Order: sequence, then structure tokens, then C-alpha cells
Amino acid sequence: MSIETQHPASDPKQQVYRTTSERTVYMMVIMLGICIVGGIIFFSMWDYWISTPAPVVAMMAGEADLAAPATATGKTITQDLTFIESSDFRTLAFNALPGEDDNNPTVHMNVGDTVVFNVDNGGISFHAFGVTQGTEGIAGIIPGSEIGTMSNALKPGEGGSSEFIAGEEGTYYYICTVPGHREQGMVGEIIVGPAQGGGSSGKAAAPTGVSHEFTFNFVESDDFRTLAFNALPGEDGHNPEIRVNSGDEVTITANNMGKSFHAFGVVSNPEDFNSVIWDSAIAAMANPLKPGEGGSTTFIAGAPGTYYYICTVPGHALQGMQGSFIVE
Repeated sequence: MSIETQHPASDPKQQVYRTTSERTVYMMVIMLGICIVGGIIFFSMWDYWISTPAPVVAMMAGEADLAAPATATGKTITQDLTFIESSDFRTLAFNALPGEDDNNPTVHMNVGDTVVFNVDNGGISFHAFGVTQGTEGIAGIIPGSEIGTMSNALKPGEGGSSEFIAGEEGTYYYICTVPGHREQGMVGEIIVGPAQGGGSSGKAAAPTGVSHEFTFNFVESDDFRTLAFNALPGEDGHNPEIRVNSGDEVTITANNMGKSFHAFGVVSNPEDFNSVIWDSAIAAMANPLKPGEGGSTTFIAGAPGTYYYICTVPGHALQGMQGSFIVE
């Protein structure tokens, strides 16, 4: 580094430091190298980054325990909702403004019942929908209940549908998930009572005394685009079909052989990870099996029919982690 001495009239001894072009190039090469190495580390651990939300995301979303998977009863309730606004936009609501009939109607259901929400945006602002157990704010929206998001909201005149199955008794809330809209009145209650049964998939069957044991390993392709049980598509043992008789005792052991987080359950609907039946869950989305972990469950197979075993972490069944569970 060269030093050039100048002698301004105000300070004849002030020094001005300059660098050379060679040193500048050297520093830029070092910075570029750091970026390249960082990129290699980041993408080599891509499976880890996408396996679970980053801590900062959980912190921003708030601490909220999601409901346990429900035993589907087969009962479906339909609730139509419309986002509406007062003329001055100070009061927001569903279906009708406060003091009018059908304002924020209360939904009554039992554990395992399904509520189908048909939601339309009848206002002039943007809105979004979701179900939460939180008594305030927009944290803890239950996956599968969302219609639109804060960043991709329903525009005026748009609509959508979603389903919600309660996994435990208590009070839930359907809300507008655009910040501030809940506080302005867009919130209604969902009162969930104890399970009543009523669906064939949820009915208990008389034990036959016959026992079965099955082992499932969660496996993943190298690029994490394909997920499966026991073996990838085209390989022996891929997502084996399970057949048992109604009333048989079934013991399932699940092992996480991948790099991501997983959970297991037998469901009545492979597209709904909340429709777990017969106490067949091993871990859950909120507390999944980490790489190398495993677990087991024992249950009695219920009514005859075609069911499915899946990874109950959202999206994993769609990536291939599902197979047929047939009860005869």
C-alpha cells in the first residue's frame, strides 16, 4: 500500500491512504470465493433447509400447538361465508355486520367431523381465510384450512374452499388472516364437542385375535423430489400394499431413514393428513420423527374398505409417501 502525503493549507501534515489495483482485485477474489463456498454449503444441505421451518419462521408465526390428528367420523358440515365490510371500512365481518342476522355464525361440530368452508370475497378489499386455536392474532393457522394468504389474498369477487377436521375438543376460530382484519371483526367461533362416531372408517371392530406386524422405512431420492416407503419407485418393496381383515390387530413400526422430518398414519383420505384413523399415528407434523428416529403403534383395523398409509407431514404424501391399506 502506498502512502501519498499532501499538505493542505489547513493541515500540512494530513496523510491520504490509497491502495493499489492489485490489492483491490485480490480482495474481490477473496469475497467471490467466500460467496462460492457459502453457496456450495447451502445447496449441499438443501434437504435440511426444507425439512422443517427455520426457527425465525416459527418465532414470527408464534408458538401454537396444532391439534392432534382426528379420527374421521364421515360427517360433513358445509358452511358458506362471505367477507363483508362497512362503508367506512372500520368494521369487517363474515356474512353480515354486527347487529344483523347471520353475523359471524358459530359453527358447531364434534371431534372428527369435517367442516367444508366455502368462502367468497364480497368486499372491496383483499382478504384471506384460515382456522386457528389462537384467541388473538393470525398465528397458528391449521394447515389445510387456508384459503388465500396474506401475500396472495382473495381479490374482490374471488372465492375458494377448504376443509377442517378438529382433532380435539375446544373452541377454534375462523378468521381473516390479513393482519388487522380479525381485530376489526372478521372472526367467528367453531365449537368442537366430544367425538360421536358415525363414520364407517371410525367404527371399532370386534377383535379377531389375529395379529400382523409391518415395518415401513421413510426413504427419499437424492434431490428430495421423490419420497416413498421402503424403496423408491421401480425398486422392490416400493410402497407395499397392505391387506388385513376387519378386527385384526396391526402393529406398525416406522423408521426415518432419510434426511428430512417425517410422521406416519393410516388415513381415510390420502389428500388430508388430518384424517388419521384407529390411533395409527406415529409422531405428528408438530413433533415429527427426526432422521434416524423411529416409532411404533398398535391398533385394531376397523370397518372393511380401502384406506391409505401416508407420511402426515404436509406435502410428503403428494411426493410419493403413500400406499394402500385394505381392510377386508
